Amino acid sequence: MGAGRWPYPWHEPCRIPSEAPISRLVLWNVDLTLVDVTIVTRDAYADAFRMVTGRPLVKLAPAMGRPDSEIIFETLAINGIAVEDHHLPKFLDALAVSFGDKHRRLAKEGRAMPGAKDALKAVSRLDGVVQSVLTGTIKSNAVHKLTAFGLDRWVDFEVGGYGEEVYPKATLLQVAQGRAKAKYGSVFTAGTTVLVGDSTRDVQAARIGGAAMVAVASGRSTAAELHEAGADIVLPDLSNPSEVVAAVARLTAPADRAAG
Repeated sequence: MGAGRWPYPWHEPCRIPSEAPISRLVLWNVDLTLVDVTIVTRDAYADAFRMVTGRPLVKLAPAMGRPDSEIIFETLAINGIAVEDHHLPKFLDALAVSFGDKHRRLAKEGRAMPGAKDALKAVSRLDGVVQSVLTGTIKSNAVHKLTAFGLDRWVDFEVGGYGEEVYPKATLLQVAQGRAKAKYGSVFTAGTTVLVGDSTRDVQAARIGGAAMVAVASGRSTAAELHEAGADIVLPDLSNPSEVVAAVARLTAPADRAAG
């Protein structure tokens, strides 16, 4: 299965209520914001590295909120592999295959982050909201990660930004806004787009790409670091869905209300 292929032929697109026009875009980081599947991810990288290079993986580059494409390049380099043009597409395909083979382990060896399901469900009830992901994970693996914990039902994967797209995360944010505009007919700006993530890199992406930022101190960045990076709102985690909804609502007030 190639990195860009849909991993679940039976997977239905996210259903968006039709009563209100889409006016809010909420983009979620995946790892350490919604789920923690570190063990399975490391094993998938090790298998993919062996598939591509024929050698065992000695050291995996740290994620630190970076996209898979960036992690792959650094992992090859620190393991003494002279990077060539063919390495990235081969590694992305191998990573999709390896992770897909391990997807049944996700629910057993990983976890949904505290409050993730309730937060997604609560935000979905806001008027005119569509939720997707802005993640360093490649698309097929992002779908696996969220589906394993029943989080996929509130996410429109078609309008997200993913790790196989070799852009900075801030650019991916703008790509996601463009995809949402093409699908739903609304223009999404910093006043109508919220990124929810756990790293200072997520905060930087929101600031540069044009989105408000709700940061959660559930990953490797502390609350103080997230504040210092410029997050609009910092929460300890997602365990209080009312706080999450209030934050998103505050940061995505409709244009007519914001102007009044």
